[in-house]
Amino acid sequence: MSIRNSVKKLPFPIKQGLKYAYGLIPFSIRYGKVFRDTYEFLQKSQWWSREKLEEYQMQQLTKLLTHSYENVPYYRNIFDERGLKPTDIQDFDDLKKLPYLTKEIIRERLPDLIAQNYPQSKLHYTTTGGTTAAPMGMYWEAGFTNPKEWAFVWRQWNWAGLSVGDKRVVLRGDVIKRFKNNKRRLWEYDPVDNALVLSPYDMTEENLHIYGEKINEFGALAIQAYPSNLHILVHFLKSNNLKIENIKCFLTSSEVLYAHQRKFIEEYLGIKIFDHYGNTERSVLIMQCEKGSYHVIPEYGIVELIGQDGRSVSKEGRIGTIISTGFNNYAMPLLRYKTEDLGVYSEDGCPCGRNYPSLKRIEGRLQEFIVTKQGDLISSTCAETAIHDADWKKISQLQFVQEQKGKLLIKVVKNGIYPDNETADYVLGLFKTRFSGIFDLSVKIVDHIPRTVRGKHKFLIQRLPIEFAS
Repeated sequence: MSIRNSVKKLPFPIKQGLKYAYGLIPFSIRYGKVFRDTYEFLQKSQWWSREKLEEYQMQQLTKLLTHSYENVPYYRNIFDERGLKPTDIQDFDDLKKLPYLTKEIIRERLPDLIAQNYPQSKLHYTTTGGTTAAPMGMYWEAGFTNPKEWAFVWRQWNWAGLSVGDKRVVLRGDVIKRFKNNKRRLWEYDPVDNALVLSPYDMTEENLHIYGEKINEFGALAIQAYPSNLHILVHFLKSNNLKIENIKCFLTSSEVLYAHQRKFIEEYLGIKIFDHYGNTERSVLIMQCEKGSYHVIPEYGIVELIGQDGRSVSKEGRIGTIISTGFNNYAMPLLRYKTEDLGVYSEDGCPCGRNYPSLKRIEGRLQEFIVTKQGDLISSTCAETAIHDADWKKISQLQFVQEQKGKLLIKVVKNGIYPDNETADYVLGLFKTRFSGIFDLSVKIVDHIPRTVRGKHKFLIQRLPIEFAS
């Protein structure tokens, strides 16, 4: 049993005491050598030329391919079946000689994807969230993959004006396991991360008053949150004419950040959102810089954007599936991993000065598309753009549910001062013009919209099977 797992089983006072003691260790030591070395490297590499970045990527790719061929049974078979050797891949185009790695293959062939030169003690088992399917199990390299990840994350948070170790409020999927009077505690302090952790499962009107007070009392410089949780918090603040103090940035990830959410949050509080896209598989990072561009992070891995025709997307505004090859997990390498997430190509450079490629935006998963009567796919972004700031006076939360082609159920948690029928008619009016002739719409007023097991709010529950080739 690992030390971490042993500590988790200790009584809370002892466990918290150990955390406080650990929190006294300087961050430069506590985060470890892998973190420090990566973080220092990234401070320099972000200013490299495009040519130097591509040279670095090819060096890392060559190492990864050689390791995968020599130590991972699945990839040895893939290479041998095609009569390939790692040395046959001389540039980024040659990488396309390898097939996509899908989630189905990972589920079916997991043992064959683990590097045989890694002992069990160097393997850390984890699972994906499972919001669109059953959770998928996989392995990271213990003591390496996660510290690397945090170095990249803190580098982006530097772009937001933060320094390693700055106080932050966390409003994500964390489950607070302490109870008082048979009720779950709403918050706890994490001395290891210097963070105030708020429960995302208890965001009632009454509790949000407490959240606002705690945030101001804590004096953090940033709020790290799912976009949906942040939107609910700011909607409450605006409805009650409240502000939060000291916060200089919001840090969002793990959900699609919709345009209406960003506009509403940033305009009311005047605080900028720094969004980032990654995955549990640790295969890709796309991060927003201080100028607002979504940068594909080349030191993290290689990203391909593949269109419906199976070719690389290279035209402004065209959409494609994100295919990723990550550099930071040799315990279970993912080569040409089909993420099932979609991005929009951008030709624009960025005034931030970094020679990183960019995407216009992240569209999210295939399961975040809706199917019209005619069988066409429409991004749920088209639905959310019908919602404007004024609409949130009557709507607290909203969710689309699709179970049949061309039909949409809209679940609504309304502002309590408006009658059900008035709110339902209002919501139908928002979307009828936009979706006339392509969807049959219905509205259901509900008391609450359940979150996923990781505390996320899903804007769309899509129960139809969807292929990008559609």
